[in-house]
Amino acid sequence: MQALVYTDTQTLVYRKEKNPKLLNGESIVKVSASGICGSDMHAYHGKDNRRIPPLILGHEISGVIDKGNETGKKVVLNPLITCGSCDYCKNGKEHLCGKRIILGMNRPVERQGGFAEYVSIPNKNIYELPKNIDIKEAPIAEPCAVALHAVELAEKQIFQSLKNHKILIIGAGAIGLLCGLILSKVKNCKDIVIVEPNDKRLKESLKFLDADGFKPDSKNIINDQFGIVFDTVGLEVTRQQAIRCVKPGGIIIHIGLTQPSGDFDFRKTTLQEITIIGTYCYTNKDFEKTLSILNHKEIGKLDWIEYRNLKEGSSAFKEIHNGKCTAPKIILLI
Repeated sequence: MQALVYTDTQTLVYRKEKNPKLLNGESIVKVSASGICGSDMHAYHGKDNRRIPPLILGHEISGVIDKGNETGKKVVLNPLITCGSCDYCKNGKEHLCGKRIILGMNRPVERQGGFAEYVSIPNKNIYELPKNIDIKEAPIAEPCAVALHAVELAEKQIFQSLKNHKILIIGAGAIGLLCGLILSKVKNCKDIVIVEPNDKRLKESLKFLDADGFKPDSKNIINDQFGIVFDTVGLEVTRQQAIRCVKPGGIIIHIGLTQPSGDFDFRKTTLQEITIIGTYCYTNKDFEKTLSILNHKEIGKLDWIEYRNLKEGSSAFKEIHNGKCTAPKIILLI
């Protein structure tokens, strides 16, 4: 099969690889589309110790079952593979499973990803493609589930309805935009602000999201004003903005994985009883709910997605790396 292989820092090679072997309890899927995630970019930059080259990246995947159960069925994949038997898995918290792994990772267990013609995955992670979701758009289900999980974590924590809060979203990439769309169109929030340093990406996102948009250093971003802050970037500087902007008793939802540490105002966190919630992935129920949201077009048209052919994937990564990408999401078509 042909695949886009991560071979070294900032290096992706489109080349021939061995087809995956059919394993017991799994199916092989002929990939139709696979999205580029921020974590794929972390690997590309050599900053993800769970993804060591050589490796086929990519975990936002749709396709058609080629071998295994229900051959020929159009599907979308939940790439989060868990043990199914630990306390977390048995109690609907499978995303916290100690043995979890995602497609496109090789630490601690190798699982080749979806930037290839074929991918192998457990049958329990395969969902039939809902009839109203275009197969080339379907990879957006995975980041949408991440965003839904984050929004509903905030919703469970707050003492008032989400729509009664002023909300700040840091970052207008796919996760930031999807958080905004879920807040606006599904949760009926009307007071949303999104900040993004890339002018082109910010303008593109605001075509689809009912929110005020600014550069991060804008004077319109006032400290101590936001009941909920979503940091979808995860840099030291974005965490610093989050703690400055959140109001007393507020919540910071930390989604980004870009930078693991740095200075942070824990004094304000303590004195003003700020709640900080880290969030990673989603539950199976979140993923199923996301498919329903997308099937019923609840977050509107997905015209903000940009498509490239898999063999052009290396240039897409470079464009994202150089900050020249306007689209919040690029999906590679196979």
